Amino acid sequence: MVWKRMMWLCVVVGCAGGVVRAQAKVESKEPVQHEFVIKNFKTESGVVLPEAKIVYGTYGKLDAAGDNAVLLPSHYMAEMHGYGWLIGEGGIAKGKALDPTKLFLITSELFGNGRSSSPSNTPEPFHGPRFPVMTIRDNVNAVHQMLTEQLGVKHLRAVIGFSMGAQQAFQWAVSYPDFMDRIVATSGTAKTYGHGIVRNEGEIGAIETDDAFKGGDYTVEPKKGIEEFSLMWTGWLYSQEWWRQELWRTDSPKGTTFEQVVQQYKTDFIPGADANNLILQMRTWEKNDVGATPGFGGDEKKALASIKVPVLFMPSATDLYFPVTDAQYEAQFIPRVTLLPIPSLWGHPAGAGASPADEKFLNEHIAAFMDAK
Repeated sequence: MVWKRMMWLCVVVGCAGGVVRAQAKVESKEPVQHEFVIKNFKTESGVVLPEAKIVYGTYGKLDAAGDNAVLLPSHYMAEMHGYGWLIGEGGIAKGKALDPTKLFLITSELFGNGRSSSPSNTPEPFHGPRFPVMTIRDNVNAVHQMLTEQLGVKHLRAVIGFSMGAQQAFQWAVSYPDFMDRIVATSGTAKTYGHGIVRNEGEIGAIETDDAFKGGDYTVEPKKGIEEFSLMWTGWLYSQEWWRQELWRTDSPKGTTFEQVVQQYKTDFIPGADANNLILQMRTWEKNDVGATPGFGGDEKKALASIKVPVLFMPSATDLYFPVTDAQYEAQFIPRVTLLPIPSLWGHPAGAGASPADEKFLNEHIAAFMDAK
């Protein structure tokens, strides 16, 4: 059913990712879960967390040279399983771009997802609404420390990211320009522009206006607010044409109605999610801006022009979160960019292989990009 695929996605892939077809969760092996704790982690806001924890997964083994690693940073409310659509033994011969028998794959989890340090799992004085807003750079800097100190990674073969993972991929290329050979960004941009901030603030407002929210110091989850947030998010998830053609019927049982689909998105969009975590990651999304990296004076054009490595930039042609026009704008400033829109009606989730055609398109082009000299 559509909503069962959605529930699986929200737990495994992240709700900003949309519905990824059921076969995408079939991976060659389970990732091995790890944790990395940073003492006295200073955030960009100036707040110092006594402990900042990163949860991450690994597939495969790091080679002796320490340079066969690929980083796959997570997207909104996602965890370490979020790139199954890209990972599989046998590589592209079996339809997957990344072969864990040859590569060391690292799937990092963003602060605020409820597993890495988050409003919901951090003790006072930083619990709940007092948890500091983390930037994309905070996440990238923490993962860089994890890679070098705990895993011994000296260099990355690539950073490949979907949605908020794409935001991180761009930030990696700006903050650590010599640390990787290339980056891939699908359904995401290097800066969040005004329209995206307005949209996110509307969704945050839907949660905050629930009386149960109590300024973030709730004793029970603000269920009504989260449901209204979920409904608003659903309206942006797919393209208008996806809805007109009723592509939600793809995996729905016969007789499923539109009303049933909408109700399930509203009530089961992010099962078990914490409201403060949802808000924290949206605020991280809003603050995404490579131009705010020290040395660029707030100019995203200068930051993008500083990227040294080849970039495969794959916006979804019908994305309402990250419009293809934003990608076109940014691509003109990146020296070694291949701009390759995904020809899909699946909107934002196309960047995570939402349909079989999307998955095939992504894997074939990412595999070719990885093999390019």
